[in-house]
Amino acid sequence: MLKRKNNRSISLIRTIISCTIFVISIATLLSVHLHIFLYSKVPVFSDPTAYKLPSQHEIGHHGSELSWTQELTPPQFSKLPPPSQKLNVANRDRDIDKLWKAPQNKDFVPCVDPSPEYSLPTESRGYLLVHTNGGLNQMRAGICDMVAVARIINATLVVPELDKRSFWQDTSNFSDVFDLNHFISALANDVKIIKKLPKELATATRAVKHFRSWSGIEYYQDEIARMWEDYQIIRAAKSDSRLANNNLPPDIQKLRCRTLYGALRFSPRIEAMGKLLVERMRSYGPYIALHLRYEKDMLAFSGCTHGLSSDEADELTLIRENTPHWKVKDIDSREQRSKGYCPLTPKEVGMFLTGLGYPSNTPIYIAAGEIYGGDNHMAHLLSRFPLIMSKEKIASVEELEPFISHASQMAALDYIVSVESDVFIPSYSGNMARAVEGHRRFLGHRKTFSPDRKALVHLFDRVERGSLKEGKKLADQIVEIHRRRQGSPRKRKGPISGTRGMERFRSEEAFYVNPLPDCLCQMEPANINNSYTSSNR
Repeated sequence: MLKRKNNRSISLIRTIISCTIFVISIATLLSVHLHIFLYSKVPVFSDPTAYKLPSQHEIGHHGSELSWTQELTPPQFSKLPPPSQKLNVANRDRDIDKLWKAPQNKDFVPCVDPSPEYSLPTESRGYLLVHTNGGLNQMRAGICDMVAVARIINATLVVPELDKRSFWQDTSNFSDVFDLNHFISALANDVKIIKKLPKELATATRAVKHFRSWSGIEYYQDEIARMWEDYQIIRAAKSDSRLANNNLPPDIQKLRCRTLYGALRFSPRIEAMGKLLVERMRSYGPYIALHLRYEKDMLAFSGCTHGLSSDEADELTLIRENTPHWKVKDIDSREQRSKGYCPLTPKEVGMFLTGLGYPSNTPIYIAAGEIYGGDNHMAHLLSRFPLIMSKEKIASVEELEPFISHASQMAALDYIVSVESDVFIPSYSGNMARAVEGHRRFLGHRKTFSPDRKALVHLFDRVERGSLKEGKKLADQIVEIHRRRQGSPRKRKGPISGTRGMERFRSEEAFYVNPLPDCLCQMEPANINNSYTSSNR
């Protein structure tokens, strides 16, 4: 009897165990299917055009939806990972955070208020007309310098004319690009500014003068101011680089900063569109603004043909030869590149970003005009970083229609997106790159890489020859070279030792690239608002 009871108990236990094994098997099978189902719902952003951009009204209202950086955790990994796995995840996240972290600004904040000795403008001695020259940022710097010159020579400044004869053939007027009324009112305590010459002076004789490059205050107070004895109107034929970078009175330097970072804000239409582009880039998460100077005019001017076909090189040479105001015609492309005088190619930029450690899903905004060669030259960069955007991709044709035919207005949109980016990287140190770098320094030393092109092309050529492979060794060298080239606070660089005359001034770091020490002071920050838009209000 007892034996029969034991057999019955054993049978019951076997039945329970079998049922338990069956239930576990079914649960495991379901969990695998659930994992596959969940991952089939995660959006894939390898093709940026597949991601529906939020509208202007949708921005900032994502609720509980997944952001593009979030991941669903598979059920089998929902438990806490072992200590070693936790450490690897923590290290990876810490490394990613470092890529976006701005350098320490050492408590430097804008200080551009005039000194107690600064007076209101006295009675004007005459009128200063200004014909600006160059692209958007060359004109912006020139306008700010001419405001300072008007103050020095006690002139009434007539609203400057924008350059309509340069390579870009832009017909924009001052008020199309800048907020004209704000410009006049914001500088009312510094310089008297009028929109047009008085009618009675329309036919008066004008002294046309090419102001000497990088001139100090004595030149303007003596040589230029003396012209008021014979003329009521002085016309500055050019505006770029007409004022020294250094050794000017502090109040003049602060006036230049107040003008560039406050008075000379963009027109309301440009500002509104620029903000919208920034918001749309932010919908992807932190982003890099890449000033990819690989447009036809840049390559033709610099004579840089690395990676181009012979037909493309011939086309660029012909453009350079047929552009009268480009003085240098015969250029050795290899020599230019070896000295670091060429913009990085899109392929080289991709290698640079990979070497720095940015992952392939990094959102990148291309701040540039039409890339020479189009998709043919962009293919390598796109293969590494598929999430590449531009204003043409994140805005509709209708939204860009008011700006599309005006190079300076399109450049202004790129400027705003670049200043507001989490990281700014220029492939070449042209006028826009320098202007954006200076503005980002002024707003709190936002992370800005300055690629060492000479060192980089040396490394990339070794990769091309096969003597160095892409990987940790190359990445370590790229990171080390750029450890101190990320926009941290430092004083503006003076002239290169041994240079003389104009070459000495030319070798200096430009005032608008780095406004420290003139317009930044080291102190405890107190409710400083570092947004681009608030600084221009």
